[in-house]
Amino acid sequence: MLDMAGFMFFDFGGLSILDQRSFLNNRVGTQIFGTDIKYLGRRGHPLQSGTPFDGEGIPRQRVQLVENGIVKRLVYARATAKKMEQTEYKDKLGPVTPTGHGFSLPNEMGEAPMNIVFGAPTDPKTLEQMIASTERGVLVTRLWYIREVDPYEKILTGMTRDGTFYVEDGKVRHGILNFRFNESLIHMLSNVEAMGTPVRASGEESFDMVAPAMQVQILISRK
Repeated sequence: MLDMAGFMFFDFGGLSILDQRSFLNNRVGTQIFGTDIKYLGRRGHPLQSGTPFDGEGIPRQRVQLVENGIVKRLVYARATAKKMEQTEYKDKLGPVTPTGHGFSLPNEMGEAPMNIVFGAPTDPKTLEQMIASTERGVLVTRLWYIREVDPYEKILTGMTRDGTFYVEDGKVRHGILNFRFNESLIHMLSNVEAMGTPVRASGEESFDMVAPAMQVQILISRK
């Protein structure tokens, strides 16, 4: 989950919106994820790592990026904030000021939220509870070799690795062969049935973040 989610956070930078290369273009202020999805850039979280300031020396602010599935805020480097003040987005996103998420100068990339923390669900489930409630599904413990297929719909392709198991009638039955997937992050985060308590996690394709295990309803097809 962490390695897939990491592909969307550069899209929360103001410069990616201005350049028309974000999947959030024309979606800011709308609900695009399930109502339980909330995450923020938060420095100082006891489980989070990273510096308390950005490449421009500005302290990282606590930014509520998504709340109840609705995109609430973006992050800005100094130059981006100045440009954004001249657009209609300033009326949709509240104060447009540097948020402490810019990269070191000279900077052509703009900014991206770091210190990501997913909000805890109202009723967190353990992994064992998620498995027990699954009639038929697949337990995935790791993903790798993830690449972006469709930037706007945020469709990713990748493979499972190091532990993929078949679940039936609430029990892990046996291991299965690793497989390739194609899935939209928007679709995935709109079909979350249960989440665990967020924990600090590391991956190969993304930076560290505080994220939960998830039970997601998806359609599996064989070709």
